[in-house]
Amino acid sequence: MRRQHLERALRLALSLALGGLLAWVLTHGGLPMLPAGSAFAAVRPWTVVLYALSLALMHYLRAVRWRHLLRPIAPVPTRRVLATAFIGFAAILFLPLRMGEVVRPLLLGRRGPVRAWQAAGTVAAERVIDALALALVLLFAVELTPHLEPLPDHVGELALPVAAVPATARVAVGVFASVLVAMMIFYATRARSERLVRRVFGVVSPRLGERLAGVVARLAEGIAFLPQRRHLVPFLLETAAYWLVNALGLWLLAWGTGLDVVGPGEACTIMGVLGIGILLPAGPAFVGAFQLAVYLALAMYLPPDEVPARGAAFVFLAYGCQLAQHAVGAAIGYALDRGDARGGAPRPAEAREHGA
Repeated sequence: MRRQHLERALRLALSLALGGLLAWVLTHGGLPMLPAGSAFAAVRPWTVVLYALSLALMHYLRAVRWRHLLRPIAPVPTRRVLATAFIGFAAILFLPLRMGEVVRPLLLGRRGPVRAWQAAGTVAAERVIDALALALVLLFAVELTPHLEPLPDHVGELALPVAAVPATARVAVGVFASVLVAMMIFYATRARSERLVRRVFGVVSPRLGERLAGVVARLAEGIAFLPQRRHLVPFLLETAAYWLVNALGLWLLAWGTGLDVVGPGEACTIMGVLGIGILLPAGPAFVGAFQLAVYLALAMYLPPDEVPARGAAFVFLAYGCQLAQHAVGAAIGYALDRGDARGGAPRPAEAREHGA
């Protein structure tokens, strides 16, 4: 127990140091974390309200689409899906080094009928599909939108080659497409994988071999939706709606903060750079990582000296609204979860019927 507390403390300290370092680098690189009051002079307040509402819709779509991935395993009430997802999304944002990724599977598995490893399989597949979709959107947006030529070799006063954005998009598409193919191969050969794990680890301990083979089986059950069109197609449609609302919201907020150069295509670029930029472990609330990604995307379209001046209000408001949305979502999720708990967990017999 003491060792676990120490490991958590070390992760928290590392994440705080990483977030603080990024914030320091941004501030000393001429990219303000907290803009001056004059930066908000051109802001249309009603667009901020509409952006916040778009985030609420986006948050709902992001959460509710998960039900399609869970259905091949067992039917899960929408209320529980939303409660678990809202809490899990907030955990990803606020916990250090993306440790919150494990929260959704653990929360869903504690009362059945879906086990934690099965839920983990669905979350992993969801993450890969999201990352591939973002990378494809970013790749097409960069190719189709007119940007600065040549692309700057710095953002603010930081020596960051903006030309790395298109190259990163191409690499990301290749990487995540390969991972998705690997997941599909794993599902197709799941029985063989179970036998191999049982045989290899069974040499050390038959009990360990059986246990790990069971983990492999449940992970495979978590991606059972991939070959089933009746589950995959609705999930992809709601995923497309989720990302569309995200892009339109960013476009509206950019216009509302005076960034007329940002259109729908440019908003897709911002969304793609931001989404890929925060995939890596970062400090709590993605402090620094969020701002750096958005500034980097804006540097493709704004002259270098205008990025910190005209983009500061947009970056600050986008970040603040998303923090608030996740906090509100966590509160709603907690309330739904408490109500679900009062309703009672499924009885063991019911859990067995659903394959728990």
